[in-house]
Amino acid sequence: MEVGAQVAYTDVGAGSPVVWLHGSGPGATGMSNFGGNLPAFGNYRNIVVDLPGWGSSPRPATDEPLIFDAAQRVCAVMTALGIERAHLVGNSYGGAVAMRIAMRHPDRVDRLVLMAPGGVLPADAPPWPVGLDRLFAYMAADKPSRAAMAEFVRLMVFDETLATESLIDERYESSLRAHPELPIPPNFGDLTPDLHLVAAPTLLVWGREDQTVPLAWASKILEGIPDAELRVLPHCRHWVQYERAPEFNHIVSEFLRGGATAAAEG
Repeated sequence: MEVGAQVAYTDVGAGSPVVWLHGSGPGATGMSNFGGNLPAFGNYRNIVVDLPGWGSSPRPATDEPLIFDAAQRVCAVMTALGIERAHLVGNSYGGAVAMRIAMRHPDRVDRLVLMAPGGVLPADAPPWPVGLDRLFAYMAADKPSRAAMAEFVRLMVFDETLATESLIDERYESSLRAHPELPIPPNFGDLTPDLHLVAAPTLLVWGREDQTVPLAWASKILEGIPDAELRVLPHCRHWVQYERAPEFNHIVSEFLRGGATAAAEG
């Protein structure tokens, strides 16, 4: 489905709303990132978004940083669907979009789950971690290859058997339908100065071996958001929700119910 022919989304389930925001990797879509997790969240209304420029959502012409523009458009989706307030779950780029919404519209965010979010870079970047380097190289290629996609997907998981041929094919075919090119690296925007504005209880989930948004980058976010906690999963890289789905589903379900924060406060 689409809202105003601008943002595509999937709306499934009933209950308190959860908005799911995917990463910026080539071939990414909302359902490719989170479709396997949704059965564990059947007691929620799940809004799974294709962020502008990915999946079935066209890339709008804008001079704003991508994170800032996408956050405005996701808020417009929520308004169009009659959702005043929701939990936000985002990985990588989608985590940055979720943070931006929480900064600018705190009244619209209940709880915030961020998996290795972007938007907050250390002072010494670049050089880029190998995962980001491969991502940008794929985006910049005149004619990206399936072999390059296979290399990228294998970097996203610690257990490379999870980088199945069907997954590589799916992501590669989706990447060929990409929207107009972005400058490399893209102008995502910097969220660092406004981290203190995130008032929502926030759960950071990170793969210990992440080679795209390294665990070392977590400290600035953890220190900047007043009500943030961190869970680190070993033997896991960037796609936490895919590679460690059972643990991810359990941790996030508990947090959305108030368990993690309630335990901390008790």
